[in-house]
Amino acid sequence: MVQKAKILLVDDRPENLLALEAILSALDQTLVRASSGEEALKALLTDDFAVILLDVQMPGMDGFETAAHIKRRERTRDIPIIFLTAINHGPHHTFRGYAAGAVDYISKPFDPWVLRAKVSVFVELYMKNCQLREQAALLRLQLDGQSGRSGVAETQEPAGLLAELSARLAAVEEQAEALSKQLDESADAAAVATAAHLERKLTGLRRALDALEPGTGGGASALPAPS
Repeated sequence: MVQKAKILLVDDRPENLLALEAILSALDQTLVRASSGEEALKALLTDDFAVILLDVQMPGMDGFETAAHIKRRERTRDIPIIFLTAINHGPHHTFRGYAAGAVDYISKPFDPWVLRAKVSVFVELYMKNCQLREQAALLRLQLDGQSGRSGVAETQEPAGLLAELSARLAAVEEQAEALSKQLDESADAAAVATAAHLERKLTGLRRALDALEPGTGGGASALPAPS
């Protein structure tokens, strides 16, 4: 069973959180509420999120300050942040949002279809990254399990294992390629960059897997640690 991605919704107004939940419920992912910057940072201590929707105008710790804290933490610095604001203060205000680490900046009232589409892109990228980490971890565990064996089984079983893992990786590569083609027409540079990063990680894993094929002189040490 595929685990659902978590989306963090941060807004001090309950009616805004309710509206976001109504818009994003069609994505069938896990929606987590936070009514303040402090509450959002607390949620980020224990859970992994695919994307954060962060209101700018909040009492106490506003969206800019919350984003700054998120980007300072190693665990959370790479989580995409989409800023939501009810006030358009012009280019300077927008630039401050991007400078704080946002990948997008949307003014309220926003188009529900556009918001849902933007969030779905980051959810897909997150799921592909999770699949890649799982495949890398499985490969490493399987290879570790083969160490210490001798005789015919030692030469035959790894070959079958590598073929199986190569097929699984090919499936992930195919999905990533399809996703990249969808993003080619998107103006969201951050999403395109994230997809390119995923493709580079897949290419590295493919090279490591190829190096483990019999006759190449490779070994388990050729496999990069999953990130």
